[in-house]
Amino acid sequence: QVQLVESGGGLVQPGGSLRLSCAASGSIFRIYAMGWYRQAPGKQRDLVARITSGEDKNYADSVKGRFTISRDNAKNTVYLQMNSLKPEDTAVYYCYATTKLRDYWGQGTQVAVSS
Repeated sequence: QVQLVESGGGLVQPGGSLRLSCAASGSIFRIYAMGWYRQAPGKQRDLVARITSGEDKNYADSVKGRFTISRDNAKNTVYLQMNSLKPEDTAVYYCYATTKLRDYWGQGTQVAVSS
């Protein structure tokens, strides 16, 4: 089992920044990738960014150049630095972790971008 706890969401003005954190615990040795999805009201859940155990990174086209995913292995934590935020970035952001057997999800953290 893997447990994921997210933090760092909130309300920010357009052009502002936020950093999301996702702390993993449990059978973390089984994890080979972690990342973030987001889901806006009435829309499907979409991948935002992903990082593998080998530090390979992938981003959605809509966030490239604005968001950066990173990991601190000593803290078993993955971060999503979000800069130049836009109203269309408003969503619930979910951390996930992938193992060979299944995916695990965090509880979600709300990000709202509004003036």
